[in-house]
Formats: sequence, C-alpha cells, structure tokens
Amino acid sequence: MHRKHATVCAVSLLLLALGAGGCSDGSSAKNHTAERRNTLQEYLIPEAPGSTVYGNDTVSIDASNLSEGYVMVRYQGNVEKVRLQITIPDGEVYSYVLSPDVSWSFPLSGGNGAYHLDVLEQVQDDMYALIFSQDLDAAIRDEFLPFLYPNQYVWFSPGDTAVTRAAELSAESSNDLDFVEMVYYDVTENITYDEELAATVTTGYLPDNTRTMERKKGICFDYASLMAAMLRSQGIPTKLIFGYSGDAYHAWISVWLAETGWVDSIIEFDGKSWSLLDPTLAAANSRSSVKQYVGDGSKYTEKYFY
Repeated sequence: MHRKHATVCAVSLLLLALGAGGCSDGSSAKNHTAERRNTLQEYLIPEAPGSTVYGNDTVSIDASNLSEGYVMVRYQGNVEKVRLQITIPDGEVYSYVLSPDVSWSFPLSGGNGAYHLDVLEQVQDDMYALIFSQDLDAAIRDEFLPFLYPNQYVWFSPGDTAVTRAAELSAESSNDLDFVEMVYYDVTENITYDEELAATVTTGYLPDNTRTMERKKGICFDYASLMAAMLRSQGIPTKLIFGYSGDAYHAWISVWLAETGWVDSIIEFDGKSWSLLDPTLAAANSRSSVKQYVGDGSKYTEKYFY
C-alpha cells in the first residue's frame, strides 16, 4: 500500500468529499470496524514477557517487544524523582518521568533504527545522576504499531470508560472517517477546558482518561490523550503530538486514514469542511479563554510524537 502525507488543502478536500460520500459498502466498513476491535483484544496490549531484559537492582528494561514498537521500563528504587530519556534514531531526545514500582510502555516513535535509553535519579534540584543506560536496535514489523499500542501518555485497557465509549461509537459508525468524526464530536462536546489545572500543572503530569471523562474537564494533554486512546482502541493509528501553537507549548493529534494517509496538520470541522484536528480549540470553549495556554491555532510546529 502506498502511504503518503497529505497537505492541509488536500486533507480538507478529501475529508469533505469522504464525509459527503461515505463508503460504497457500509456493511463491509462495519465488518472492518469489528475486525479492528477483535484485533485489539487479541494483541494490542503491551506486555513485559521477560525474554529480553536489561537493567540492574533498580531499573528493568524489558525489550522483548521491540518489533511491536515499544519498550517496557520499570523503576524499583527509592528516589522520588526519576527520569527516562530515550534518544530516537534521528537524535531527538524524548524525556519521561518514572514512578517507583510502575511498569510503563514507551513508544519507539522514531521508527526502525538505533535507540539509546538513559535512566536518571534526582540528586538535588535540577541535578540528576545517570544510574543505567542501554542501547537498543529496533526493527518494527509495522510502522503504525507505535501509534496503536497504549503508552504512558496514551493509556487505555479493555474495559476502560474511554474504550467502552469508543466501542459504542464504532458500532454506530459506517466507516473509519465516520468513526473519527464521531469521536471528535464526543470529546469536544463533552469535555471543557480546565483553566485552573492549566495554570497550576507541573512537570510530570500524566493524563488519566477515565478521570477526564468523569470530571468532564481537561487541558490540551488530556484532550489529545483521550481522543488518541479512543481511536487507537478501535485500530485507528493516532499520534499524540507535542509542539507549539504559536508561542504556546501544546498537544494535539494526527490520525491515519486509508483514504488520505496521515492527517498531519490538525483538523477542525467548521460545519462545512474539515481544516484542523485539534480537540482543545474545537471544544466548548471560547478561543480567547484558552489562547494563553494553547495558542490560537494560527501556526503549528510539531516536535514530539507519542
């Protein structure tokens, strides 16, 4: 299959056309949705089987599933602040926070190639000491897998509120595009922006999609994580992206559709056509109220993909 990156204009036109025309065979599309759902239950749950493990007394790196596009890391020491840094093949460094005795999956979002992992413990203030490092060489069997599995930033599991809701919407949808649109509206119409949290959030904040749905509030990280979790849980490759909207550090998503390839430049439905997929700006908020936290959507600069 030929996969291409779509430009904003091409995406807008294609999504408008697809939205108007739909699939030529609705029953076939619904079968495809059911197939995606069954596939998730069968294998899209990260595991740490222990067949390939690196580490020491305080760090365990399970690299058994590099071909699936992720690595599992567990910290078992007693230092409160611990960081994981993953250098991807292009040299970009991704930084995460590790919690004691919690095993997380982390995506190999740079694709095939050489990765370097460093685990660091806080010494004092912003000073950290390296306690373990490991080189890994990944050959991922499918380029979409890093953006289908749950990871620390997009966590979900069978039975979660977000997964259950996504399955309900999937059953009602006629094709993948219809499903994306339904999830988009479900999130943007039911979640409002939490300005109080945005003003007080600290380094190490992690989204909790069940919490977001229960509180019906969240920041851009929560919006993007929730929508990504819902889409991934039904087999739609989805990137959670961190970068800049103007001068504001911001999170949004990008989805892959067979008809269009990656919808890289965010989309928003204005009632007539699609132009951007940024759930924070599209939600039931005034743009002036969230602009100071998420920018105004006038210029997006992508930096990290999860």
